[in-house]
Amino acid sequence: MPLTRGKKTEKVKLLASELEHSTSAIVGTFTGLTAAKDNGLRKAIRGAGGSYHVVKNKLAARAGQGTKIEAALQGLKGVSSVAYTSGDPVALAKALAGWVKENSEFTFKLGIVDGKVLNVEEIKALATMPGKEELFSKLLFLIQSPAQRLVTVMNAVGRDLAVVINQGVEKGKFASPAAVAEAPVAEAPATEVPAAEAPAAEAPVAEVAAEEAPKAEDA
Repeated sequence: MPLTRGKKTEKVKLLASELEHSTSAIVGTFTGLTAAKDNGLRKAIRGAGGSYHVVKNKLAARAGQGTKIEAALQGLKGVSSVAYTSGDPVALAKALAGWVKENSEFTFKLGIVDGKVLNVEEIKALATMPGKEELFSKLLFLIQSPAQRLVTVMNAVGRDLAVVINQGVEKGKFASPAAVAEAPVAEAPATEVPAAEAPAAEAPVAEVAAEEAPKAEDA
C-alpha cells in the first residue's frame, strides 16, 4: 500500500530529526536479506553507537537536507539503507565491514564523514583505522610514558642503592651503630710548644716567688 502524502511527510520529519546531529553515514544496499540477518545487522550497528534505516531514496534526500550527511543521500538509486552516527565513524565502519564479511547479501554504496563523501574502497579503508578510543588510549600512553619511565628509574636507583649498602655491610665496609659506639676514641698526639710561646706555663712560677718573698723578710 503506497504511503499517503501525510505519512510521507511524517516519515521525512522523523528521519530528519534523527539525522540532524549525525556527522557520519554509510549507505548500502541488499538483496535477499532475511529477517534474522536484518536483526543481526541492526544489532551490530547499535553496538557501534549507530542507527539504521531502510529508506526510500527521495524521502532520504529530503530528510537529509541541511544535515552534515546531506551529500550522501542525494541521487540514490535502487534499494537503499543508511547507517548513521554522531559518534565514532570508524567504529560504525568496523561494525558494518565485519558483518558484511560473513553476509554477502549486503554491499556498500557510499559513505560520508564530516562532509567528505567516501567511495566503497575508502569505507573499507576507514574500517581498518584505529577508532577514537584506541587513539585516545595511545595518546594517553604517550603522555604518561615519560612520567612512568621516571618513576621506574627512581625505583631502580633505590633498589640498586639498597643492594650496594647491604653488600657493603656484609663485607664489613660499613660499621654497625653499636660497633661505632664501642670503638675507642683515638687520642690526638701531643705537640711541643716552644718556651717563648707558652707564657701561661711560667705564670705559676712568678706567683710562687711572690708568695715566698714575705717569708724571706720575716726571717
